[in-house]
Amino acid sequence: MLAALLAAAAVSAACDLEAPSGQPGCTRAAVDALPMNAIQVIGTHNSYKMAIAPNEMATIRGANAKEADAIDYSKPSLTTQLNQGARQLEIDVVYDPEVGHYARPLGYVMAGKAAVPYDFAPLKQPGLKVLHEPSVDYRSVCPLFTGCLGEIRAWSTAHPDHVPILIIMNLKEGGLPIPGATKAPLFDAKAMNEIDAEIRSVFPEAALITPDQVQGRHATLREAVAIDGWPTLKAARGRVMVALDCPPDQVARYREARKVLEGRAAFVNIDVGSPAAGYITLNEVPELSDQITAAVKAGIIVRTRADADTVEARKNDTRRQVAAFASGAQYVSTDYLTPDTRFSPYVAALPGGGVARLSPVQPAR
Repeated sequence: MLAALLAAAAVSAACDLEAPSGQPGCTRAAVDALPMNAIQVIGTHNSYKMAIAPNEMATIRGANAKEADAIDYSKPSLTTQLNQGARQLEIDVVYDPEVGHYARPLGYVMAGKAAVPYDFAPLKQPGLKVLHEPSVDYRSVCPLFTGCLGEIRAWSTAHPDHVPILIIMNLKEGGLPIPGATKAPLFDAKAMNEIDAEIRSVFPEAALITPDQVQGRHATLREAVAIDGWPTLKAARGRVMVALDCPPDQVARYREARKVLEGRAAFVNIDVGSPAAGYITLNEVPELSDQITAAVKAGIIVRTRADADTVEARKNDTRRQVAAFASGAQYVSTDYLTPDTRFSPYVAALPGGGVARLSPVQPAR
C-alpha cells in the first residue's frame, strides 16, 4: 500500500505513462511502480461498428428519427483506433449456436437490389459474432469475435510496452419486435463457456489479466483490489483485461455457482460490495461522478463515457467529457477520437495529451 502511494507521488500529472520521457516526475522506474488502476486512458464505444448503409439508414430514420440519430456513427479498424491511442475497446457479441443465424439481416433483405454490398461469409462461420443489432445495425469491422481479438492480439504483440488494454463485452440477446427481425438467443451456460474458450484461444494466460490472477491468495476479488491485487504497470504492460458489461442476470449466468469468478477469463460489471467486484460500468456523468470517484478510491476499475448517442457531437458540447475525466474513471469511452465533421469539431481527448496519464483520483490505500 505504501509503495503505491509513494509511486503515485513520484509521478508528474503531465507524464505520459505509456511512454515516460525520462524527465523528473516522468521516469520509467517511477511509472512502472504504479498499480495499473492508477492510470487514466481514453477508449471507444462500440469499437467494431461500421456505418449503416445510407439507404438502410433512411428507412430507419423514416420509422424513428431519434433512434436513427443515436446510431449514426461508425469506427475505423481496431488497429487504427489503437494507433490513435485507444486503450479500451468495446465489443458486442451474439451467440450463434446454429451458425449462420445472422447472415440474412432484415435491413439488407428489405433493401433488395439497392442493398449496399457486405461480406456475410464470416457470419456463416462457427463462433460468436460481433454486431450492434442483428436486423438493421449488423455491419462490423470484425464480424467474428475471434477476429476482433486476433487483431488486438497482433497489435499488442507489436507494441509490447502498451499500458493494459480493457476489452469490454456486451452480450446481446433478443432483437427488434418487428416481423422478420432476427432474434439473438440467450447466452446459456454453453455460450458463457464459449466466451472464455474464444478469449483463451487467442490470448495465452500470460497476455491476460484475469480475476484469479488479481485475487491471488485473498479470500475474494473485492478484498484483493482494496489492498494490493492489481499488478503494477510494469507487470501489466503488453496485456489485456476483459470485462463483461452485463446486467445482473447475465452476470449471474456467467458466474454460475462460483463464490467469486474462479477460472473465468473476464471480470464482471457488478456492485462494489460483491465478492466478485473488481470492475464496474458507471456511464452517466456527471450524475454518477461521486459514485465513480468512490469506486476508484475503493480500488475498483471504472469505465465511463465522455459522450453518447451523438448528442455531444451534434452540439460540440464537452461538458460531459470534462466531468468524465475529472471523476477519476480509469477508462473513459468516446465515439469521437476524431471529429465527425457532419456534426461539429467535437472530439474527446485525454487532458494534457499523450496516451495514458495519472488519474486525478487515486485509490485510498
